[in-house]
Parts: sequence; C-alpha cells; structure tokens
Amino acid sequence: MQTNFTPDQLKDPAMASSEKILRTCVHCGFCTATCPTYLLLGDELDSPRGRIYLMKDMLEGGKPATPEVVKHIDRCLSCLSCMTTCPSGVHYMHLVDHARAYIEATYKRPWHDRLLRTLLANVLPYPNRFRTAMGAAVLAKPLTGLVGAVPFLGSRLRAMLDLAPARLPARSPFDRPGEFPPEGPRRGRVAILSGCAQPVLKPGFNEAAIRLLNRHGIEVIQPKGEGCCGALVHHMGRGDESHVFAKRNIDVWIAEMDGEGLDAIVITASGCGTTIKDYGFMFRDDPDYAEKAARVSEITKDVTEYMSSLTLMEPVNRADLVVAYHSACSMQHGQQIRTEPKALLKQAGFTVKDVPEGHICCGSAGTYNLLQPEIAGQLRARKVTNIERTKPDLIATGNIGCLTQIGKGTDIPIVHTVELLDWATGGPVPEALEVAGLGRRLSRSVPVAAE
Repeated sequence: MQTNFTPDQLKDPAMASSEKILRTCVHCGFCTATCPTYLLLGDELDSPRGRIYLMKDMLEGGKPATPEVVKHIDRCLSCLSCMTTCPSGVHYMHLVDHARAYIEATYKRPWHDRLLRTLLANVLPYPNRFRTAMGAAVLAKPLTGLVGAVPFLGSRLRAMLDLAPARLPARSPFDRPGEFPPEGPRRGRVAILSGCAQPVLKPGFNEAAIRLLNRHGIEVIQPKGEGCCGALVHHMGRGDESHVFAKRNIDVWIAEMDGEGLDAIVITASGCGTTIKDYGFMFRDDPDYAEKAARVSEITKDVTEYMSSLTLMEPVNRADLVVAYHSACSMQHGQQIRTEPKALLKQAGFTVKDVPEGHICCGSAGTYNLLQPEIAGQLRARKVTNIERTKPDLIATGNIGCLTQIGKGTDIPIVHTVELLDWATGGPVPEALEVAGLGRRLSRSVPVAAE
C-alpha cells in the first residue's frame, strides 16, 4: 500500500509505526473471510481491509475522526483473526490500537457514549469498585426490562445487567499478596497476575492455578502492588491510563525478577496475557521503561503455555467427559497458542473436541459485549450453536470474558481449562460442574493407582 505521510508526521513514533504497517498491506482481502463483523454485516468497511483504508485516510490526512470512521472502528472486536489469516504479516493490532487512541484524542463522542466509557474505565480495572458495582447489578437484575427502555443507554445497560452473575462469589483467601509454597522440592518460581475483573467474578480460576502449580513444585507469588494489566482501557484508546497500570505492574515484577528471580509471569486470562506480552512494544520509546517492559513481556506465559513446559503429573482422578474447547481469540490469534491447552486436557484424561468455526469470536472482546451488545449477541448465538453441535458434556476456555459471554447463551457448564487440570491432578471438583450435576460423574472417578 502506498502512503504519503509527511516527514513531520513520521517524527511521531506511533505514526511511523502505523505507516510501516499500512505499507505491508497488499489489499488481498484474505482477511475478510475470517472477520466476524464482515461475516455478519457484509460491509467492506466492517472488514479489516476496509478499516485499514479508513485508518490510512484519517491518519495520513491528519484529520479528526468522523462519526463514520468511529462507527466502523468501534465495531472492530480486535479479535485479531485477520492477523492469523494475513499472508503479508500486517500487524493490525498495533494499527487499530493507534487509531483508537487517535479517535480518543480528536473525536468528541455523544454524551451518553462518553458517560458509559468513563464509567467502564473507572470501575472495571479496580477490583473493589467493580465488586461494589457487581453487587448493585445483582440487586438490579430483576429490573432488566425496565432498564432496557432507558433512552440512549437502554441496550447497553441491559447487557450489563444480563452479564452480571446471579450472585457474587465470596472473596478468595488466595486474593491477597503473598507466597504460596510448592509441594515438595521447589522446581521453579513464578508470579501470577491477580488482575481486576476475574478475581471478583471467578476467584476460583487463580485458586486452581495456584494449587496446580504448587502441586508441580512451583512456588507462586502474588506481589504487593500489581493489579489491572491495562488492557481494558488500552483497547478503548485511553493510552495514558493503560500505561499507568502497566508501569505499576512492570515495577512490581522487575523488583521480583531482580530479587529472588522469576521463571515466568503466569496469566490465567488470555486477554491480559496478550497485552502484557505487548508491553515491550507499548514502551519501546520510553527511556525509563523500554528495557524493563521488554524483560517482562519476554517471560510472560499463559498458564497452559507454562504448564506445557513442565511434565503434567499422571491424573489421580479420571472421568469420561467430552470437553468442547473454546480457544479465546486472544489465545489463538493474539498469542498464537493453539495446541497446548488441548494437549494438556487430553493428558488429563478428557476427550477434547474442536468447535466448528473456532476461529470466529464469541463476541466478548473485553468491553465489546457492553459497548456493542447487538453484534456481540449475534456472535454469541453463532458460537453457542457451533459448540452445541459437538454435543459436549462441558466447555473449557482460558479467558474470563469468553466464559462469561458464552455461559449466558447455553446451559452447558463452562469452566476454565486450569480448573479441569487442577481437578484431574488432585484438586476439588470445579464449582460449575457441581452445579450442573456432573459432580457425581467426577466423584466416581477411579484413581489411576487403583486401576
């Protein structure tokens, strides 16, 4: 793609990076075949190629964002399926992230849109605020129909209440800074991201990961001071805010790396993992953080990625269960992790089935299902239909957003991959399986030593 940026424009590192990405695109259109919004809407401007043209015109011309451009960029899920498909290696993620920051700086959204985005940015990344908000949402769920009639915000508020849990889990005893010692000789030492929304909605995920890692001889630490990775606000174009979150985590993890040392920073939410692995790029021009951010990104691993570097112990529990594995977009497209989670589940004794159209997003995509509920709902229905075609006993995934989104569309129990690995190697039955009545099948499992 030919570009005509001025020398002055290219002095801006973000603009120079985007210019290189734009020049990589050859207009081939392969990306349109795997873009969820293009499949649903059939509009070229709702495809990666169409959005690239819009972003080029906006950035190259130095123009303020227009409502038309904002509409089509906002509809992008950042699922990154286009990056997996692209034969030319166009780094769409960095381009659309830059475009969103540019939109945030040059476009004044309608008041109700600004209000909602400010609310999300000031609640979701903060666990205590988010817990309070979820408590209020649980109480307000019976009013979902009335809320849906609120002018301007009705569908979005209804989506928020619909995605809220029926009850709020209790605080986890693991949700605290501290060290969790290994069982037996120490084979490694890792930090685990506690995060922001996940410990409020599903504290059992990190509990299972810590037990699993400890069981395999890994010391786990949750350093004091780490928190939200910054992904939620980063993908809303609020770069300054995301950098504050990221810098805090970088400082905390570097202190551990330079202290007792870390073999990895383990992530149980793949959306967070994709962003943390990109810290090196985010801070590439920061003289104080470039080197530190790159070091953090280099050792960041999804929990299944890290577990694949160990030898999974022989299962002590077995059950004849069929698992439909849903690979989050941030896992398969963002981090290029595809085989490891399924291989671990098979080693743990489960029958694993791939989901048809597994490369197509479920519609969660961070805050997307709150900001674009109609499109997100269509994608969820499509995903659930494909999952149910495999006739599984349960669904496994590695991202809290996907689990929440898909779980609202089906009665099939859905769990985090690490919960199944934890159970198979000696942990408790995952709560979702107990609630679904599968606990009996699991409790009748025969220890391997007794077979």
